[in-house]
Amino acid sequence: MEKNVIDLKEQEIELEKVDHSYTADDIQVLEGLEAVRKRPGMYIGSTSARGLHHLVWEIVDNSIDEALAGFATDIYITIEKGNIIRVEDNGRGMPVGIHKKTGVSTVETIFTVLHAGGKFGGGAYKVSGGLHGVGASVVNALSEWLEVNVHQDGKEYFLRFENGGKPCDALQVIGSTDKHGSIVRFKADADIFKETQIYDFDTLNSRIRQLAFLNKNIKLVLSDERGEDVKKIEYLYEGGIKEYVKYLNQNKTLIHEDIVYVEGIENGILAEISMQYNDGFMPNIYSFCNNINTQEGGTHEDGFRLALGRVINNYAKDNNMIKKEESLLGDDVREGLTAIISIKHPDPQYEGQTKTKLGNSEVRKIVSGILGEQLERFFLEHPDTARAIVDKAILASKARLAAKKARELTRRKNVLEITSLPGKLADCSSKDASECEIYIVEGDSAGGSAKQGRNSKYQAILPLRGKILNVEKARINRIFDNAEIRSMITAFGCGIGEEMDVTKLRYHKIIIMTDADVDGAHICTLLLTFFYRFLRPVIEGGYVYIAQPPLFKIAKENKVTYVYREEERDEVLKGFGDTSNVNIQRYKGLGEMNPEQLWETTMDPEVRMMKKVSIEDAMDADAVFEMLMGEEVEPRRNFIQENAVYANLDI
Repeated sequence: MEKNVIDLKEQEIELEKVDHSYTADDIQVLEGLEAVRKRPGMYIGSTSARGLHHLVWEIVDNSIDEALAGFATDIYITIEKGNIIRVEDNGRGMPVGIHKKTGVSTVETIFTVLHAGGKFGGGAYKVSGGLHGVGASVVNALSEWLEVNVHQDGKEYFLRFENGGKPCDALQVIGSTDKHGSIVRFKADADIFKETQIYDFDTLNSRIRQLAFLNKNIKLVLSDERGEDVKKIEYLYEGGIKEYVKYLNQNKTLIHEDIVYVEGIENGILAEISMQYNDGFMPNIYSFCNNINTQEGGTHEDGFRLALGRVINNYAKDNNMIKKEESLLGDDVREGLTAIISIKHPDPQYEGQTKTKLGNSEVRKIVSGILGEQLERFFLEHPDTARAIVDKAILASKARLAAKKARELTRRKNVLEITSLPGKLADCSSKDASECEIYIVEGDSAGGSAKQGRNSKYQAILPLRGKILNVEKARINRIFDNAEIRSMITAFGCGIGEEMDVTKLRYHKIIIMTDADVDGAHICTLLLTFFYRFLRPVIEGGYVYIAQPPLFKIAKENKVTYVYREEERDEVLKGFGDTSNVNIQRYKGLGEMNPEQLWETTMDPEVRMMKKVSIEDAMDADAVFEMLMGEEVEPRRNFIQENAVYANLDI
């Protein structure tokens, strides 16, 4: 067994092969495919880079489903030259028989009929992710061309589709083979994906690695053949999510070395949980159902939280670490916790269409029971680790109580008590949050210009004095002691953390406006760290922006041009021809601009440029914030050395 990993089960539970056929009769047809090309966003979210990569996941998910059913062990994902995607597995191969309802081969049915797949049948797959059989046909519909090779019963079958999913011919036998499995190759349609058809290796790599963690003993190989040298990464994790937790905690200081791992199966539902505490203050808990990241949680997370709180409180009381009448709250027991919750469910029910919150009520009790029983046994067998975990929770509880009084100061009183707003806030007159915006400005000088130059109807200004606290290294009580952070929380009006209610946000644009220099970039990073850790729904809702002030003012005679990048400056100068009478002013700080210039360049909605802050992957974001803002120096140094070539110090 891997060092520092505690496995609470004497024998790991393996998914059994499903006792059911996988033939043409198992593929059920529900409806046609006409709308996919007209409204691709309904099926893949968008036609941006995110939607482009979603095509890959749909085909890979089908191979993963074959592995979860017990028939595939190896999956190969390749980016070929020309940004062609190839996905190969060594499963059973797609059914090749004639489908009774469509009258064509089942392979053709799978790729041309919406909702035609084994996931709707009578049990071809026990568990499955993907779009419930939609994936293959949607990828085909949105591809310039797609090819399928099936190796089955000694024969190799081939079928090609073109022009948005139309078969070029019927499924044909093109040779003999001793292999088994399926190969899908496709090229995304440029008429659909107009923004880009170029796949990002890091995006693919991140998800492939995650799938390997979530599905132990399945080999996933990602290759990129677009460059002169082939880039290839292979993943195979025998420890599964135990190794996932180890990976997430690799740059953190641990309070116990052993990784807690529990698993159990009940009513056909498999639950796995792995967890370990570090000395940080932020919990990082990620939940999955059938390999889908349930970002909004759900009943599996509810069951986890119930059991965790119950077991830790009982241990603390039984060992006289807290009084019988005291209780550690959820925030206390989760401080510094890294945990993965993964369930495999034969019939998952999600709230909404985005599959971000699990709704199956039976899962709550199953997860709570499995974790509760096995974590209690773990604490009895590992008292030193148990005490370290409880001691951390007790310290968190004390910090929470110390912060309670400061927290009250940040809560807005009723609307008549306008004095509860911070004194340095220059608020706007409108009360319609949808049109209101607040500028978080660095320093009183820039704040003064911004206050004079703004449109006071809908633009509020909140100057900050100096750099705010790095919340990555601070407990909640220190955060509420910070005057600048208190001012922001009060001004926003929506609370923070688990008490946050984003519907009470007073401004639907929170705009960070700092100087275009290293100090300004640092302040911006500190603010983003605070928003990410304590106001994440504000980022997820699309309410956070970064202002883009100009770097240069270029004037010749009566013509003034504001420039935002050095390359742009050079282009403007070329346009002037004779540069003898050109005056170039480099703005080092917002305070150098008078109110009119600040409005014209950075605050006028008609002409300003802003970057919208978004979170594509919470786990990657966590790792970046921990690396950049955490205690460990070595990972930060390595990052700086690797990325120094991309840095522009004159910003």
